[in-house]
Amino acid sequence: MNIYLTGLLWVAGAAAGGGVIGYLVRRFGWDEGRRDNNDAAGQVFTIVGGLHAVLVAFVLISLFDTVSGARQQAQQEADSLVAASWAADSLPGDAKDQVHRLAAAYADTVQRIEWPRMIDGGPIPNTGWNQLSQLRMAVAAADVGDDTWMNDRKAEASNQLWQVYQARQSRLTTAGTSGVGGVVWFALVFGTLISVLLPNLFGGTRLAAHIVIVSTLAGTITLLLFAIYQLQNPFSGGARIPPDSFTSALERLV
Repeated sequence: MNIYLTGLLWVAGAAAGGGVIGYLVRRFGWDEGRRDNNDAAGQVFTIVGGLHAVLVAFVLISLFDTVSGARQQAQQEADSLVAASWAADSLPGDAKDQVHRLAAAYADTVQRIEWPRMIDGGPIPNTGWNQLSQLRMAVAAADVGDDTWMNDRKAEASNQLWQVYQARQSRLTTAGTSGVGGVVWFALVFGTLISVLLPNLFGGTRLAAHIVIVSTLAGTITLLLFAIYQLQNPFSGGARIPPDSFTSALERLV
């Protein structure tokens, strides 16, 4: 189902649920919704709603930063892989061809094998790590003698491979540990319920206005929860970082 349609259903369902609760409370008198309650209820709602808003904002900002960081790390990993391959162009013997072949194989492994596993949360095979290790050994085994230029190129290729290793480690860590913990989800959902139910303690509003207020509040908070749900995994859901950087890298390597 389309993500926007799914989000619309989430919001509409929550707004309808909040409206029904508000209607039942006012219609059958299950509340203490009198004007005398407004001062006390307003203070409680300010504290509870403020704390809940801070929690939601903190989680959202944290997830936005995670998605942005994961995108930058993937781009850096692909760029460093290409830079290492280009630096190896000056290596003697079969080292240059071996590095080019292994770099292209690594980029293909990341986009064809690892990326689908990061999307569905499945186990990632060690193929990429083995190819990266072979790349490192191929560069280290190149005999450049005392030639200053080739020594510089060999050192540059090694440095770029180290950048690939760091970015790869960050990418896999992000894919393996992404998501909001159960305790945080409990606080988010329970805080939402309290924030939506508290307005029923206020008095002085007409039934129609009360239903609109509760429905709007329920729909707005649910929209933010839906955004949090979609941003949990940077490589799937609403974020869905594509492997375009490795596709472009592979085109430059082959």
